[in-house]
Amino acid sequence: MIINPQTLRGIYMGFNTLFNKAFEGVTPMYTEVAMVTPSTTDAETYAWLGDIPGMREWIGDREIQNLTASGYTIRNKPFELTLGVDRDAVEDDKIGLYNPSVENLAQAAAAHPDKLIFELLKNGFSELCYDGKAFFAADHQVGGKSFSNKGTAKLTLDAYVAARTAMMSMTNSKGEPLGLVPDKLVVPPALEKAARDILVADYINGTRNTMQGTAKPVVVPRLAGKDSAWYLLCTTRPIKPLIYQQRKKAKFVSLTNENDANVFMKKQFLYGVDCRGNAGFGFWQMAYGSDGSADS
Repeated sequence: MIINPQTLRGIYMGFNTLFNKAFEGVTPMYTEVAMVTPSTTDAETYAWLGDIPGMREWIGDREIQNLTASGYTIRNKPFELTLGVDRDAVEDDKIGLYNPSVENLAQAAAAHPDKLIFELLKNGFSELCYDGKAFFAADHQVGGKSFSNKGTAKLTLDAYVAARTAMMSMTNSKGEPLGLVPDKLVVPPALEKAARDILVADYINGTRNTMQGTAKPVVVPRLAGKDSAWYLLCTTRPIKPLIYQQRKKAKFVSLTNENDANVFMKKQFLYGVDCRGNAGFGFWQMAYGSDGSADS
């Protein structure tokens, strides 16, 4: 194959089409548990994170709610993945050998938010949220009261019921119920059977399963490695317990000019994908996590 600008442009167009098709073929999981917020700068501050106010009877003047209780900031980070194509492979018309690698670029880019979101969830027992405490903590303070969204119990029917009760019993600073009803039980692969027994099975040990269908089991391969931990989430509100902050969507790019250093020095054409963004915590009230560390 003769290498010229037209040839290189054709290769790019072919790779770009392949990339887009593979990218669109991926169904990421992060949208099940995280809200996507656009970003227009290097970082975004979520001042509205704090109390969850409710309606009140209008007596006298309006009561202005404090929506600046938090200075929680999510800073965007750049991410990339790059593929090198040897010039000789292009000259020898073997460019098709790289098609699977381009598809892999696309799949990795599409699943990248999953990596950020579920790594954050996995680390929620130590990473801090807007109130300065770990996202999953036993002593969150609201209106002078202490609330826990952290457990140590292994995943059982009783532990699930206790976590569900704890979340549904949450109140705001005025003591009003938040009305949060958990709808997702997120688990690593090692707990898939336990989650499905609790939420899908008709009977448990011969007894009618009254918790059947109260939440959706979500099995996340990226949570493997912390195999005893499980997470109960409320994702039915516009605001979700986790945030994926998107500064720049994944974009397929190339560096193939004959005068580029990578071509001149290493006879390599470069194709890659890059994006900017990050993940952060929303309301801890919408999540309950157990590390499963308690003895049986």
